Amino acid sequence: MIEQNRRLKQLLAMVAFGIAFAYIESAVVVYLRAIFYPDGFVFPLVGFGDMAGLKHLFLTEVGREAATLVLILAGSYALACNWRRFLAWFLIIFAVWDIFYYVWLKVLLDWPGSLLDWDILFFIPVIWASPVLAPIISSLVMLLAGAILLSERAMRVTAMRAAGFMLLTLATVTCFCIAGLRIDEPDYRSSFSWPVFIAMHIYAVVLLLRCLERCGVGENPGEAPTGLGT
Repeated sequence: MIEQNRRLKQLLAMVAFGIAFAYIESAVVVYLRAIFYPDGFVFPLVGFGDMAGLKHLFLTEVGREAATLVLILAGSYALACNWRRFLAWFLIIFAVWDIFYYVWLKVLLDWPGSLLDWDILFFIPVIWASPVLAPIISSLVMLLAGAILLSERAMRVTAMRAAGFMLLTLATVTCFCIAGLRIDEPDYRSSFSWPVFIAMHIYAVVLLLRCLERCGVGENPGEAPTGLGT
């Protein structure tokens, strides 16, 4: 019971951290849009690469995003007692931060008008872009994965399954990056493949659920999954 209460307090603290940090993220975007898009942030982003002062701010933004990842990684590491917990906290904090980033943008800018509105998501290693709904779907899958990892459920993550998760992650990032290359083109919408994106996330959930198993004789339900030991 004491351990459960401690973990609940950690969870509530990290959710609060993610929500507050999402506000900081959205506030930066409010300023950037006021500077570069006073008439509205509309795709395709015509002249995106020719804006005065963009290179300096672009490098600053890349540094800020790198610092954001360091903060989330550091917070996850501070809470973790093993690799399973570390991954769980990272997924949960990142997902809460990403979802509430759009919640705060809606509060501050009344944007997006639709979940199918496009957005620039990230700048590392190149520009990521997609409809707003796409990163939200990814974040919900991350929340599910983080919740399962944080639970006491036994898991069996074989080398093949771990490779599958890594390939799915890489493929998802690639989808975002391909779309990011065409944000200034009239047919930018065709650069993002919804069927491929949805199929990958469905498979990720299926693969995640297949890692769950009933404990056998002598197994500890709180034991770290294979490949993610203490």
